[in-house]
Amino acid sequence: MQGRWKDSIHLIRPAAVFLAGLLLFLVVRAYIVPPTFGQYGHYRGAVLDEVRARPVKYAGQETCAGCHVEETEVKGKGKHATVACEACHGPAARHADDPGSMRPMKPEGTALCAGCHEMDTAKPKWFRQVNTKEHMPGMKCTECHAAHSPALH
Repeated sequence: MQGRWKDSIHLIRPAAVFLAGLLLFLVVRAYIVPPTFGQYGHYRGAVLDEVRARPVKYAGQETCAGCHVEETEVKGKGKHATVACEACHGPAARHADDPGSMRPMKPEGTALCAGCHEMDTAKPKWFRQVNTKEHMPGMKCTECHAAHSPALH
């Protein structure tokens, strides 16, 4: 009988290492995984409350349109009609709450425009694209195009 146990030590050691690793994993998991994980499937139940507790940063298209009527009308008739104001001007909830407290950024045209319109084979063929290094080099997009309605002006 003793000979059998002596020969099986090569199986017992890996099994012991495996069990020790499993035990260590379970202990670490108990400290790392939040208690509400798995409450709603593969999600943390408390995440909704965490997100609600964050301050609101974006005002929304309708809020901008309420005060900036002229810009909204021009934009509504142009190619950028479906682009939200805050996509270019940044979060504006503070501006909407108190217009004097902060001004939305006035983006520099070329870098901002290139973010969406730089030539890229992954974009759909119907989407307007330019190679900014070749298309009027050294000029800002806004020298030829209006930002809110970018047809040539």
